[in-house]
Parts: sequence; structure tokens; C-alpha cells
Amino acid sequence: MQTTAAFRGLVCTETGERYDATATGPSDAGARLEAAYDYDAVDWTDGALADAPASMWRYGDLLAFDDPVTAQEGGTPLVSAPALAEEAGLGGLSVKDESRNPTGTILDRGLAPAVTAAREADAELVALAAAGNAGQSAASYAGMAELRSYAFVPSRSPFSNKAMINVHGGEMRVVGGRYPDAEAALHEQLQSEWHTLQEFDNPYRHDGIKTVAFEVAEAGGWTRPDAVVVPAGTGEVVAGVAKGFRELREVGVLDSLPRIFAAQPSGCAPVVTAYERDADSVEPWESPDTIVGELEITDPKGGAAALEAIEETDGGAVAVDDEEGLESAVLAAQRVGLEVGAAGGVALAAVDELAGEGVLGPDDRVVALNTESGTKTADVLRSHLMGKGV
Repeated sequence: MQTTAAFRGLVCTETGERYDATATGPSDAGARLEAAYDYDAVDWTDGALADAPASMWRYGDLLAFDDPVTAQEGGTPLVSAPALAEEAGLGGLSVKDESRNPTGTILDRGLAPAVTAAREADAELVALAAAGNAGQSAASYAGMAELRSYAFVPSRSPFSNKAMINVHGGEMRVVGGRYPDAEAALHEQLQSEWHTLQEFDNPYRHDGIKTVAFEVAEAGGWTRPDAVVVPAGTGEVVAGVAKGFRELREVGVLDSLPRIFAAQPSGCAPVVTAYERDADSVEPWESPDTIVGELEITDPKGGAAALEAIEETDGGAVAVDDEEGLESAVLAAQRVGLEVGAAGGVALAAVDELAGEGVLGPDDRVVALNTESGTKTADVLRSHLMGKGV
């Protein structure tokens, strides 16, 4: 495999045992695998990145592959939102706008290296279950790598995701029910040998997402914000962002970590519930009831990883009602000019909640993560307005 100089393979988070770069699934101990690096081999001081590309691959020293499958994902803007900051009573609020990625989602950052790993492992077919965005992203990168791809998606996935899976050349099975039903169908119905692109089963997904943290820090002159508020579904985005800031500390760029807050809809908030109970694992959510499909993940594979990130950074977890999340997305469009998806609206509503509770205040510089394009949930946002008589 064509790996970077600092990459040291995969490591079990429970035992520290090393695994080959092509490994997938949990370790022999049943724990997740993490991409490991020699941080002493990385030097980002004195303009080392001056000539690097304006994409996530400018940080290739801390990514696994030398020759990635890429559509130049990353390099997304950190957009100041002074009107929203003033309303919330914060020292500053910026939105990291991941809608600018090639398929309109932060998951492009993870699927690019995940598909690259599959290509390097000589896979012929890649597959996953997805709430929607991951299926579209996977089909795109698999197409570029000339790999067959198969996505199992629940019937409630947005039409745009389903359509674009096929447009990118991917195969698809629409499954009645919700995300767990799609994942069960993947394992029951796909008979061919396949390389997994599932979150955490393919450790390069959340490893790629860590580049969000690199960009946030570099945009601030290699400083950290006081807090980062992240929509939490599978847990991979929370875990990835935390890993990014942790690695910046490891290479000596940062001295400390920002507080990381996970935001979930109140109708499906297993991570928030576990946090409030001071638990170290997440219990499955019994009866999901949220319109935010990307965050309707009842039994997140990365629930424990998200809780670890929250604890490590002295952060927290917040649940907000759907209406609050949708209204925050609308306000971002009208006051900041950003087309924020429903999941990003949940993060912005959580910012307001944290500010209202006094957890965040006038001395805090906050970043909220918009994880998807508003066009992916345009019908949901429009229905919210119609419900208000607009």
C-alpha cells in the first residue's frame, strides 16, 4: 500500500495491538481501530504548509495514503456569523460550512480515504448502509476509483441522496424502515464479497473527518476556539473532530483542546442521554421521532467514542427539538447567507441552548459545524416555514 511516512498502521484502542492498514471491523478485542501516526515525524511550523493544496490533503502528513482518491474535498470556509453571535450573547460564532464539499457533506472527508483504503486492498466491491449522505458520497468516490459500490438506504432517505447514488454509478437497495433496518439488510442480502465502508468498521472514515479540526485551527492562526458544537449521529464526526484537535496537540501546534459538544435532536438522542446519566456507553434509542434523518441513528457505533471525546475535552451533549433546529437553519440562511442543512441547524440550536444555560458566554469563541448542504433538506426546511404560515 502507498502510505505516508508518518503512518504506522492501525491500532486497537483497547489493547494497543497493531493491525495491518487493510484491516476492517473491530479488533480481536472487540474495540475500534484507529489510524496511528508518528507525530515526531510531522513538522507544521515555519510555513511548512505554504505550498500545500487548498483541500484536506494539505494535511497529508497526518493522513494514511500518498495517492488518495479525491475530488479535492475539504478546504471549506469558516464563516463568521456576528448576528447570530450577538443574539446568543457570545464573544464570537463561526460556522464551519461543510456543505461546500463535493457531494455537499462532511462525510466526503471520510469516504475519500475509506475508498482509497479499499482500492489499496484490491477490493472489487465496496458497500455500506447509510442514512443518505454517506451512500451518495461512497458512490461518488467508488466511481472515481472504478470500484463497484452498493448502498443500502432506508426508505425515508431524501430523494436527492437516492438519485445521486445512481447518478454516480452506485447500486442501491431501498429498505423499508429506518437506518438499523438498512444495516441489517446489508448483512442479510448482499451475498458477494465486499469491502466495508461502514463508519468505524472502516477506521479511515473518522480519521479523514479529523481534518476539519486542522482547518479550524489553521484559519485561526493555529489557535483553537473555546468550543466546537457538532451534530451527532453515528458519532464519527464527534470522534473525528476530537481526534484532529488531539493530534494538533501531539505535533505541538496546540497546547490544549477546545470543549466539544455533541448536538442531537430530542427525538433521537442516545448520546445525550448517556452523557446525562454519566454512562460510558450508549443504550439504543427505543422509539425515534425526528425529522432530521441524518441524525436518526438509534444505536450509534461511535457512541462510546463520542462520549470519550466529550469527557476528554470537558465538553457536553445537548438535545434540541426539531422545530428549534429547523428554525436555526432558516435563520442561518436569512442572516448569514448560509444554506445550512437540518443537521447543521441542530448544532446551531444547541449553541443557543448552551448560551442560554450559561455554559457558553461573552468570553467564548465558538464554532458550529454545518455538516450538510441545505439543499439536501430543502423540503424539510420549507415545510417548517409553511407550518409558520410563510
